[in-house]
Amino acid sequence: HGTDHLTHTADGEGIEAAIRGEKLLKRVRRGWMWNQFFLQEEYTGSDYQYIGKLQSDQDHGDGSVKYVLSGEGAGTIFVIDENNGDLHATRRLDREEKAFYILKATVVNKWTGQKLEPETEFIIKLHDINDNEPKFSKEVYTASVPERSDIGTSVTQVTATDADDRMYGNSAKLVYSISQGHPYFSVEPNTGVIRTALGPGDMDREQREHYQVVIEAKDMGGQRGGLTGSTVVKITLTDVNDNPPRFTQSIYQFRVPESSKSGSIVGRIQATDKDIGKNSEMDFTIISGDGMEMFDISTDKETQEGLITVRKPLDYEKKPSYTIELQVQNTQEYVRFMSSGPKDMATVRLAVDDVDEPPVFEKASYLYEVKEDVAVGTVVGSVSAMDPDRARSIVNYSIDRRTDRGHLFNVYPMNGSVFLLKSLDRETTAWHNISIVATELNNPRQSSSVSVYIRLLDINDNAPMFATVYETFVCEKTKVGQRIQIVSAVDADEPSSGHKFSFSLAPKGTHHRNFSIRDNGDNTAGILTGQATYSRLHKSVYLVPVVITDDGYPMQSSTGTLTVRVCTCDHEGNMELCNPEALSSSPGLSTGALIAILLCVIILLLVVVLVTALKHQRKQEPLIISKEDVRDNVVSYNDEGGGEEDTQAFDIGALRHPAAAAALDEGAKQRRDIIPTDTLMAARDNGDVCEFINQRVMENDCNPTAPPYDSLATYAYEGAGSVAESLSSLGSASSEAEQDYNYLSDWGPRFRKLAELYGAEDSDF
Repeated sequence: HGTDHLTHTADGEGIEAAIRGEKLLKRVRRGWMWNQFFLQEEYTGSDYQYIGKLQSDQDHGDGSVKYVLSGEGAGTIFVIDENNGDLHATRRLDREEKAFYILKATVVNKWTGQKLEPETEFIIKLHDINDNEPKFSKEVYTASVPERSDIGTSVTQVTATDADDRMYGNSAKLVYSISQGHPYFSVEPNTGVIRTALGPGDMDREQREHYQVVIEAKDMGGQRGGLTGSTVVKITLTDVNDNPPRFTQSIYQFRVPESSKSGSIVGRIQATDKDIGKNSEMDFTIISGDGMEMFDISTDKETQEGLITVRKPLDYEKKPSYTIELQVQNTQEYVRFMSSGPKDMATVRLAVDDVDEPPVFEKASYLYEVKEDVAVGTVVGSVSAMDPDRARSIVNYSIDRRTDRGHLFNVYPMNGSVFLLKSLDRETTAWHNISIVATELNNPRQSSSVSVYIRLLDINDNAPMFATVYETFVCEKTKVGQRIQIVSAVDADEPSSGHKFSFSLAPKGTHHRNFSIRDNGDNTAGILTGQATYSRLHKSVYLVPVVITDDGYPMQSSTGTLTVRVCTCDHEGNMELCNPEALSSSPGLSTGALIAILLCVIILLLVVVLVTALKHQRKQEPLIISKEDVRDNVVSYNDEGGGEEDTQAFDIGALRHPAAAAALDEGAKQRRDIIPTDTLMAARDNGDVCEFINQRVMENDCNPTAPPYDSLATYAYEGAGSVAESLSSLGSASSEAEQDYNYLSDWGPRFRKLAELYGAEDSDF
């Protein structure tokens, strides 16, 4: 087919399209072609804006070809003349809104609608114009830079953007400039970095702290006709320690009472510093003066004032005034500005005011030693106090009786001598702590006190004695020199060299042949047997007097008694049987004996009360004379026991065990003379006679079927016989008959001797 040429004049340039076909093919594959059109944005004309012309080689000018447009904005934004292919834009376009459009075009037969060419894609691009001004990322920037910074110190960076096309012309090429803030700051034209423009001497926070800088950004490379945007930068100079503190005065004067306690505030020193924050924190020191030892200075952290305080007690009479030299400096030093003189000096004059002071003792406390046997009226020691004021008032002395409630001591009011009022005993109280009060005679409100410690020295005025109550036993069969007890002694005295006791038997008595003593030399002694055999039947208890002597001066001694019981022992020397009193660990009645005596007394009191009541009722006239009144009847309960073997006449078990009495009531209603053996044994062992009698009286008082009120109920009883029964031979069949006494060995250790005598065979004798 050869090649056809298509020309369009959208931008004034010719575009050549070559269409190549194969000679052997009958259908032409492509007969027209174009790539892109260009259109200027923001068109302001009243007619449609002409874009270009589409032309196909299939269009022979006979009006049979129709141009069809499709794609982005086809028919709305872009329209085409279907007869000649002219392309127009119907409205004003903005490149920043959309930079290009993609469309498609083809040609069809106007009559049949058949496509004469395949659909071809093309692009319409918008040419940019400078219609957007630069915009900063923030409307207001904030930044800071230290004062006294060098020229060119970076402060911050601002950034602006332009919506125009950077690739086309200079519409988006920005240049920064400073319109407000000269001559303190400058800005780099290309980067937007803001820097200081003056030296350290001109950038002083104390002169000016806040700055407002206006930065402009201009497009078109800063040329005339470009658009401009601006922003505000607020810059603050931060503080550095470039100013030393200064005293507000060169001389300060204060007055302080001499009675001021340690740590008391004397006055406040003020100093100023133009810096702020940590750079204004101050440190005050005393560098010289005669009051360096008497006063201190510190810094109040809140007000940054110097606090002068008392360090040591003041005395107007010794020194009435002081002078000190102060120095102040910052705690945070800035080496760069040390040359400006960071330390300031001031003088402080301190006048001490005289006050009336209480008397002062020569010593903080007094300690005296005195023997415990010192005579009443003896001077123990003396105290001394004086008025520190120039008046030198007379001082009187007295004892604080709250520290000497026993009135053991007293003091002479004029000279302070402490003397004894009562006898002392070291063993009762070894130390006495009293307070002596000194009072000015002219001003009794001015007083002070001092502690006086009095230590009593020991003398040998107490005799040694046994460390405890000693009680031991000796076997009937033993050997001479057998140790039966070790004794030791105690002494209330406390000699400096320690105790040394000696032991010996009392010089008189029969105990020397029965026992002996051996002094061990270590404040103990051993009690030894003096013979090989002892008879429990002959003498069951030995009281051995032991003389204990100390080595003090004067020598003291006492006699302690050792109780030795004679007991029956086994072959190994273990105690088997002693007399009843030998079982007691201490002299006197046992607890069981005391309880028995108490019960007997209570029973006797009850019997006396009942007998008295009975006699009183017999003397009174009956309240009711009627024979039908049951209170006229008298019921007698006079029962008498039958003797030691009469255990059935009266139930004494009920008296000894109230709990068992209730259980026996049912049996007593049937047969009074039959009482269970086990119940009687339990009643004898655990009885409480008083409780039983009270319970019976209460039952009779509350029982409506009981005898009348003027009747007498008797609860007398007699003890039972021995469990060993009668030892009399009257009941035996014949005294000459051979009897077997082996049963005596079953009666326990108390009948062992009897069993040995009667239970032996004739051959044993």
